[in-house]
Amino acid sequence: MNDQNTAELASLSGRQWDLVIRPRGRWFDLQLADLWRYRDLVLMFVRRDFVAQFKQTILGPAWFVLQPLLTTLVFVVVFGEIAQLSTDGLPRVLFYLSGNVVWMYFAGVLTATANTFVSNAHLFGKVYFPRLAVPISVSVSYVLKFLLQFLFFMGFVAYFHWQGAEISFHPIIALFPVLVVLMALMSLGLGILFSAMTTKYRDLRFLLDFGVRLLMFAAPVIYPLSMIPDRWRWFLMINPMTPIIEAFRLAFLGQGTVSIGHLMYSAFFTVFVLTAGIALFNRIERSFMDTV
Repeated sequence: MNDQNTAELASLSGRQWDLVIRPRGRWFDLQLADLWRYRDLVLMFVRRDFVAQFKQTILGPAWFVLQPLLTTLVFVVVFGEIAQLSTDGLPRVLFYLSGNVVWMYFAGVLTATANTFVSNAHLFGKVYFPRLAVPISVSVSYVLKFLLQFLFFMGFVAYFHWQGAEISFHPIIALFPVLVVLMALMSLGLGILFSAMTTKYRDLRFLLDFGVRLLMFAAPVIYPLSMIPDRWRWFLMINPMTPIIEAFRLAFLGQGTVSIGHLMYSAFFTVFVLTAGIALFNRIERSFMDTV
């Protein structure tokens, strides 16, 4: 080794590095400073999820509103006209559209974040960045989709109100931002919880897809909670999305069966699954590449 190489090594050994990558030592080592440092990467992931999804499609972003609209029309025909299910006196289009807009956000974030490790294995094995950046970006991109669908829903609310339908805003509308945050954190927590488990048990992805579709029927998406007998209503209340859907309808349509206690249950459930999800996510992240 010549004198020049020796001098370079000495210079490198004494240099103060800006970033030191260490293994996670604790279950709840969130490394929030790293997430903030990589905020530009999170925004890039958001753009990827939001823009690239329909980049090479004929209708493009129109699918954001066509999906809940077409689903709503099917529900109106099947559950409204044929099955004659109650809608609490609300116009059927508004009743089913409100449930679809909320449920599609929850189901979309849950299923997308559940594939975090499997879908991004090629990326995780090549470069370091906070792994939580991926599920967080998914949740944010779906919030943008939800807001577009929500504006679409409010257009229908304005139209039916102009037509004289008996709908009204409720003071609980002030909790709308809280409802959105609860949906986002709940779906994020459940999603990263499943993403950690699917690294070892890959068939959980199929179980989750089936379970999300089945769980919709245990939520007041196609029927109001008021039509369920009291002796069975507790079963639907186990679903933490039930109070959120009912509160959403009560806020913007004036009809819904919900209480502060129900919303507190959803909040406690959200805190629990988010805590458990982050802990397990951080634990699995350390050895994920060994199980790919």
